[in-house]
Amino acid sequence: MKKRALITGITGQDGSYLADFLVAKGYEVFGMLRRTSTDPLMRIVNLYEERKITLLSGNMRDACALERVIAEAKPDEIYNLAAQSDVGISFLCPEETFEINYYGVGRLVNAAMKENPSVRIYQASTSEMFGKTKPPQSESSPFHPVSPYGEAKQKAHDDYVVGYRNRHHLFICSGILFNHESPRRGKHFVTRKITHSLAKIEAGLQETLLLGNLEAKRDWGFAQDYVEAMWLMLQKDQPEDFVIATGESRTVREFFETAARLIGFKIRFEGKGQDEVAKDEKGKIILKIDPKYYRKAEVDSLLGDASKAYKELGWKPKTSFEELVRIMLEHDRDEVRAMAAKKR
Repeated sequence: MKKRALITGITGQDGSYLADFLVAKGYEVFGMLRRTSTDPLMRIVNLYEERKITLLSGNMRDACALERVIAEAKPDEIYNLAAQSDVGISFLCPEETFEINYYGVGRLVNAAMKENPSVRIYQASTSEMFGKTKPPQSESSPFHPVSPYGEAKQKAHDDYVVGYRNRHHLFICSGILFNHESPRRGKHFVTRKITHSLAKIEAGLQETLLLGNLEAKRDWGFAQDYVEAMWLMLQKDQPEDFVIATGESRTVREFFETAARLIGFKIRFEGKGQDEVAKDEKGKIILKIDPKYYRKAEVDSLLGDASKAYKELGWKPKTSFEELVRIMLEHDRDEVRAMAAKKR
């Protein structure tokens, strides 16, 4: 008999890769879909059109809708990937961030326990919970979030993952994932913004890339690699939390430099601070600093220690940093070339 899985946030980057992974594993996959005025299916259109997944209407704000979705899907495993996931936006919309990322988790967990107390639940936690904690960060590192996003995720982790696991013996675990990117990443996230903008600059469709803090350091991996770790956590005999990361940290500047080199730009930096720019070999300004992209409170450095996952899950990242950047660039160059062709 096929296992049944419910994925909230199935239309996002991680949800789409996880749906691909679980379908390939032979699961019957259900995805919760929030109504939106835009087309939400672009990342999962093939799975949907080929009827490899079933989509159910629901919302993390609506407890009754969550109960209905879980009753219809009857999942053995729930992967909660739904979130307000933009750290910068969380400063502008803190109440919405807590409504979805904290209270929504509570609604989901309680609905799941009501339908099937033996269900296994994966909660998408985040390295942003560490915030100002000095790297490297592991499962035993203290949390010190500095954004509403990180704070909401930490509170959900404490109350509904650790709390319900201890009080109700629920099989629930946190995947504390460090930054993971892909061609399916939204273009407002800094990595995809870099690769897509450079592809547009190369094609003559954009003049300059605007970024904020170039010195912020992140541990970047490939999202397609990371969804396997989510699944592995729910196959264990007992629920535990795991840091998932590459163990390598690079600055935003290094990401930009790598992408620029791979696309063929010879870059040199001039100036300092907010006046710093990056020029190509012809003297054209490719990159400028725009203060509006600085966060109100910055996480300076994230570097994950995933040795527990390596040992206990047998998981390791398969894709190198440079290969990740190359994959994203190749996708965006193809997309931009198709865009340019339509304009001719």
